[in-house]
Amino acid sequence: MFCFSAVTKGTEMDSLQEVVAELNGLLQQNSPATFNSTWIVEHAPKCYSIIRKHIRSEVGGIDWDRITRALESGVQRLWAPRRKRNSRPYRNRKEIDLILNRYRSKLYVFVAPADTTDLQIRDTVAIALVRVSQAGNVLARAEVIDLLRYTIDGWLENYCYMSRWRGHEDEIEKQVNGCISRYRYSGSFIRYLFRTLEYAGRGIRSLRGCSLDDPMGHEADGRKIDLVIRDPETNEIGFYQLGKGQRFDADPQSHGWSAVL
Repeated sequence: MFCFSAVTKGTEMDSLQEVVAELNGLLQQNSPATFNSTWIVEHAPKCYSIIRKHIRSEVGGIDWDRITRALESGVQRLWAPRRKRNSRPYRNRKEIDLILNRYRSKLYVFVAPADTTDLQIRDTVAIALVRVSQAGNVLARAEVIDLLRYTIDGWLENYCYMSRWRGHEDEIEKQVNGCISRYRYSGSFIRYLFRTLEYAGRGIRSLRGCSLDDPMGHEADGRKIDLVIRDPETNEIGFYQLGKGQRFDADPQSHGWSAVL
C-alpha cells in the first residue's frame, strides 16, 4: 500500500512529482496491460483528485501529456487514452495565445535550442499545439506547422540523410499534417516527427542545385547552358550527354545535375 499525502497547497511541480511517484508505484504493483484516466480514478482516486485540481493545460482540461511523459519509460507506453471522435473544425486564436504567451520568450527553441531544457520546452509547446489541433482548431494546426518548419529546416541543414527532402515542400507539409493527426503516444512528438521524415524520405532521390552558367567541366569548354536543347518532336527540354554524341537526355540527373537553378 502506497502512502500518498494529498496536496492542497504548494506548487504545480510538487503536485506533479507526488502524482508521478504514486502512479509509478501503482502501475508496477498492478501491472495492467494498459491504463487511462478511468483506471486512475478506480485505483488512485486521491491521485486523480489532485490531477484534476492542479495539473491543467493552458486551454483547460487535464494535462495528461505532462503526467504521462513524467512517468517511468517502462509504463509510458501503457497509456491508452480514450479515442475521441473527429471534432468539427473551428478557429480560436485565443487558445493559441494561451499556449504561446507562457513560452513567448522561449520560441527560439524551434530554431536553435541551446540545451536539453530547450529541447523539452520545444516538445512541450509542440504537443500543446498538436492537442489543440487534434481538437479541431485549424489555426493551431497552421501555427504548429509554421513553428515546426524552422526545426525541419535545421534538420535539412544538419543531417545529410534529411537533405533529400529539399524541394519537396508539399510532401513535407503532408507528412507533418499526418503526424499531427496520428500522434497518440505520450512520448516526444518532435522525435516522432523526425523518425517519420527519416523513414519516409528513404525513397526520395536527393536534389543538387546547379547554375546553367557553371562551366561544363575541367575537360570541356563552355557553360552548361550550351548543353540544353529542345527535342523538335516532343518539345521536351533536355541535355546533350557529353561523350555520347548527340544523344538527347531529358533527365538532368543522368548528367550529374539534379536541379537547375
